[in-house]
Amino acid sequence: MDNTKTFWEAHKEVYATAVAAPMRALVAALADEFGEARIYRPYRDVRFAKDKTPYKTHQGAFVAKGPSTGYYVQVGAPGVRVGSGFYEASPARLASIREAIVDDRRGRELEEILAALRSSGWEIGGNRLKTSPRGYDADHPRIDLLRHKSMNVGKSYGFEPVIHTPELVDRVRADWREVTPLVEWFLRYARG
Repeated sequence: MDNTKTFWEAHKEVYATAVAAPMRALVAALADEFGEARIYRPYRDVRFAKDKTPYKTHQGAFVAKGPSTGYYVQVGAPGVRVGSGFYEASPARLASIREAIVDDRRGRELEEILAALRSSGWEIGGNRLKTSPRGYDADHPRIDLLRHKSMNVGKSYGFEPVIHTPELVDRVRADWREVTPLVEWFLRYARG
């Protein structure tokens, strides 16, 4: 509620012990299977933002498996959130993803992966074009997928009691295993 430098300096130890240390422990417990995570800094980049509040209200960590592709976990005021996908693509990389989506076999494979994730509670998100991408027919059966400029899946735990127990590691591990087919699909077909 008080997002000022004065408050931050007075409570920096709380951040270090109650936020940063548990996040480091969580990602360290997952590192053997998924790889080392990058824990994001608590400071916001306010140079070009209208909102000049200096500190984030959540703590996130990302395990990169490829360019802009990997696993994500976040703790914040709404609770714990896990996710996966790709958050940015160069024009060449996005073209190769769209090429795979258009291909019947590879495109159907992605549809099946996303349908399975959606049926088990994952939300599909990402930045999307409002219209069809240049060169693609608006009537294409996978036009909704072709409009994506980034694609991610996410699931929130809220403040379920599990987030305050060692069982959280098992829950995040199980969810990241569940989204691994999506990560692998992007790693196979996103070139550039």
